Formats: sequence, structure tokens, C-alpha cells
Amino acid sequence: MRVIVTGGAGFIGSALVRYLVLERGYDVLTIDALTYAGCVASLKAVEGKNSHRLLHANICDRSAMDAAIAGFRPDRIMHLAAESHVDRSIIGVADFIQTNIVGSFTLLEAARAHWNGLKGDAKAAFRFLHVSSDEVYGSLGDEGLFTETTPYDPSSPYSASKAASDHLAKAWQRTYGLPVLVSNCSNNYGPYHFPEKLIPLTIINALEGRKLSIYGKGDNIRDWLYVDDHARALNLIIERGEPGETYNIGGRNERRNIDVVLRICAVLDELVPTNAPRAELIEYVTDRPGHDARYAIDATKLENVLGWRAQENFDSGIEKTVRWYLENKWWWQPLREHYDGQRLGLNI
Repeated sequence: MRVIVTGGAGFIGSALVRYLVLERGYDVLTIDALTYAGCVASLKAVEGKNSHRLLHANICDRSAMDAAIAGFRPDRIMHLAAESHVDRSIIGVADFIQTNIVGSFTLLEAARAHWNGLKGDAKAAFRFLHVSSDEVYGSLGDEGLFTETTPYDPSSPYSASKAASDHLAKAWQRTYGLPVLVSNCSNNYGPYHFPEKLIPLTIINALEGRKLSIYGKGDNIRDWLYVDDHARALNLIIERGEPGETYNIGGRNERRNIDVVLRICAVLDELVPTNAPRAELIEYVTDRPGHDARYAIDATKLENVLGWRAQENFDSGIEKTVRWYLENKWWWQPLREHYDGQRLGLNI
């Protein structure tokens, strides 16, 4: 099986690449623009493998995409390349429009040209998976879950750009017949996560004795999904899912942001004791604009139709994640040269 993974040097993308190469034995071409959040070191586990190649290219470059696809001749394309940080989208939206919308369009067109040139069984078996976020659905109240039929109601420039790319992917399936599948996931966590997001930022700042900034009262709720569970789900969707269908992926682990931070502090205090509890580093700061109150995924379709189940619960996953950051400072310490550990929403 020959698979192209866009955004494969990012957090979720690198987890998927490691899974496809090391667990499934697939031939994988990783395409990544290697922006600030793309990290070649995240692919160290597949370095030197004959079954993996890394191409430094931008999905907005049509000629580069055509050449990559023609040269590799994939059976599947798994599209994860995206600008993904909400705070960054508020202070600098142009990159989100360019990558998430224009880039997705460019890749869809390159994939369509490749698919149209295939014959017989190869054409029938080809699949394109567009990987997206639950943030396209907007904010939930105290009750209910996002399903695959929940209307889109994005709140931020990031989620609006992802919603637009979802609609493009679905339109290319309906209009041109390109065998596209779409997935929408809840918040991911785990190893190799760039330290601008809540969990890795909290772990690293707490280790360094820095303030742990919490937006508002910390009451915003997210459904947490361990990244390796997500990688397995994505492979299952593209292997057994139906073109034209959407699949929600969630961990069924709803937690308030403040409870996530407190749990991380407790794990660190146990593993690396200090004189004072790390919870004393917590500070509450002004909430960011358009901060959705609650996300929670109903993954029943994925569970019942394709047989997927999350293997990691939140407590075990958080401990595993904290231990990884303690044991792999070689990976995250160099990133401090490019990101100083501030929550970007404080500058809005």
C-alpha cells in the first residue's frame, strides 16, 4: 500500500506516519512545508526506513503536488496539512486561508487529476481522506454531543477555514466523484505535540517553574483523544469507510481546562517533586475572543460501523504523555528557540 500523508511532520501527522510505516508496513511519502510546527525530529522513528520518504513542499504549490503524486503514484492520500492553532488564527488569519482553504483546493485538484488517470481496480480502490476538526461545529451547551449531522457553526478564523475545506472536500466527491472521506476529531494530546497547545505548554511551563495561564475561569470543556488512537482511527476510516461519508473521532474524555492543568500538575508533583505544589503556578487571565464553551464528540458511527475503540483513557494517557516529555527533552528544548511558552491569546 502506497500512502501520501500531508502534514506528516506535524503532531497528528507524524503519529499517523509512524503508525503506517512501523505498524502497517506501508510505503509512505510525507509531504510537509516544515513551518514552525513541523518537526523532522518527530519522524526519527522512521528515519532511514526504505518505506518512508519526506518531501519538503507546500500543498499550495500545484506543480509540486502534481510531481509528487505522479512520482509516488499513491493508492491513498491522507490530508492533514493545516494551520491549526486558534490563537494564531485570530492574530494572523492569512496563513489559515492560504493553507487550509487554498491548499486543500490545490491538493484536491492534484488528487483528482491523478485519480482520473487511473484504470480499473486501481481507480476503484483509490481513496482521499480529508482530516478535520470538531471545531467546525461551533460550541455546545451543557448537554449534547456533536454528530456527523450537526450543522456547521464555526466561531474562529481557524474553524471557519477548516469548515470551508471540509465543504470543498465534500463537493469534490459529489461533483467529480473523487472518492473522498472526511473525519472530524476532538482535541488530541500525546507525544511530539508542539508546545503552544494547552497540554504540552502546561507540562513544559510547569517543569520550568513558569506561570500556567488559564483563559477565563478554566471552565471550557474539551473531549480529549490520545493521538495514537486517532492515528488508528484514520487508517481504519480510509481502509473500510465509505466514500462520501463523514466520521467523528472522539475520546469520550470530557474535561474542564482547569482540571486538565490540575491533573498535569499532580502527575508532575508525583514524578518530579518540588518544594511547592505546581498548582500554585496557575494564573487566570482574560479569556480569548470567541472561546467555545464545550466540545464533545459522539463517535458512535465510527465505533459501531467500523469497530474502532479508543484504547487510552485520559488518566493513563496524561501520565504517559507527561513521562514522554520528561524523557525526551532533546525533542522539545530546541523548540524554545522559536516559541517562548506564552499563551498567544494574551496578545490579542
